Amino acid sequence: QVQLVESGGGLVQAGGSLRLSCAFSGHTFSNYAMAWFRRAPGKEREFVASITRNGAITDYSDSVKARFTISRDNAENAVNLQMNSLKPEDTAVYYCAAALVTGRRSNRYDYWGQGTQVTVSS
Repeated sequence: QVQLVESGGGLVQAGGSLRLSCAFSGHTFSNYAMAWFRRAPGKEREFVASITRNGAITDYSDSVKARFTISRDNAENAVNLQMNSLKPEDTAVYYCAAALVTGRRSNRYDYWGQGTQVTVSS
């Protein structure tokens, strides 16, 4: 069974940076596309970024493009999200997710982590 464990969340001032990590176990990591989603208070879960199985193709929501970078290390079984120039509207619980094929729709993803809180103060 695939297990995903996020880490790296916390409190940061606007304009600051955070790096989230997601540790993957229970299957062959390189068989899975990975993504980050987030859910802000009172809002639905939304797509943030995704990366293909070999890391060759990435995709970002318009709200984070040019500020966030998704990457993966298939030797370490981990996917990361570098978040720069953070804004208060980035405040949310961030989830990593795994699927056999990448995409922006959450129902494409079979496995989810428990989430990590990111809070950006103004």
